[in-house]
Amino acid sequence: MTHGTDGIDSTHGTFGNGGAVRPGSEPHYNLKMFGEIVKTFRKRARLTQDQFAPLVGYSLETIASIEQGRRLPPPDFAERADSILDAFGVILAAAKHLTRRKGLASWFRQWALLELGALSLYTYECRLIPGLLQTPAYARTLFADQLPPLDDEQIEAQLAARLERQELLRNRPNTAFTFILEEHLFLRQLGGEEVTRELIDHILELSELRNVDIQIMPLVRHHHAGLHGPMQLLETPEHQWFGYLEGQEHGQFVSDPKVVSVIQMRCASMRSQALSLDDSKSLMRRMRGAR
Repeated sequence: MTHGTDGIDSTHGTFGNGGAVRPGSEPHYNLKMFGEIVKTFRKRARLTQDQFAPLVGYSLETIASIEQGRRLPPPDFAERADSILDAFGVILAAAKHLTRRKGLASWFRQWALLELGALSLYTYECRLIPGLLQTPAYARTLFADQLPPLDDEQIEAQLAARLERQELLRNRPNTAFTFILEEHLFLRQLGGEEVTRELIDHILELSELRNVDIQIMPLVRHHHAGLHGPMQLLETPEHQWFGYLEGQEHGQFVSDPKVVSVIQMRCASMRSQALSLDDSKSLMRRMRGAR
C-alpha cells in the first residue's frame, strides 16, 4: 500500500519520495556518483557551493543534497551545471543514468522528476495526510502499520527519504503548492491525540509559507467534486500539465490532455467547495483545541 502519495514499488518495498532511495542500493550509488561528478567540476571551476548555487539557480541546500547523493537533481539542473562549470558534457551524460532507477516504479519515477522543477503542484487527499505535510511521528505510524510489515531499518530509511522530499516546500519558493485535505483526516487521530496535535501545528506552520495554500474540505458538504479519489496536478516550466492518480498497489501518470482537463475541472471545483484559507486555519485550530 502507498502511504502519502509518494509512490512505491511494492516488489522492492521502496517508497518513491521524490527520488530518495534506500542506502546501499544501485540507485543510491548512481546519485552518489553524480554528486561527486558535480562537486569535482565545481571545485575545478574554483567555486564554493555558496557561489555556485545562485549561478545555477537553486538553493545552497539543494546543491548540498545533490552533491551528497541524497536527492535527484531538478530536470534542468544538469544542463545548467554543465554549461556553467564547462564540464564537456560529462554532467549531462551522467544525469542520463539517473533515470534508470530500480526500486522506484516507472509511473512515479517520471512524476518525481517533473515534481522537482514544477511551477505549481495541486494535491487532493482523502485517505491520509500527504507525504509533503507529514510529521516524523505521523509518518512513522504509517510505516509501522504497513502490511506486509517493514523492519526497523526499512522504516528508518523510508522516514529519512520522506523528510528529504519535504525540502521541496522550502527549497522551491517559486513553486505554488496547493493542498485540499478532508477534515476527517484529522478527526481520525491516527497515531493518537498527541501525534495529531503535533501534525496540526506543523501544517499550520507550513500554511504560513507564501508558496503553500492549505484548504480543508469540511466533513459535511452537500456537493463534492473529489469523490473519484485522491489526485494530483502539476504544471511544468513549459506550462504543460500532468496528473497523477494513486491506488493501493499502483499509481497512474496522466499525460492525456483530455484526462488532465477533467482533473483540472475537479480540482478547480473543489477549491471553491473547500473552506477558505483563513477558515481552514480556524478549523484546524479548533480541532487542535487552541483558543
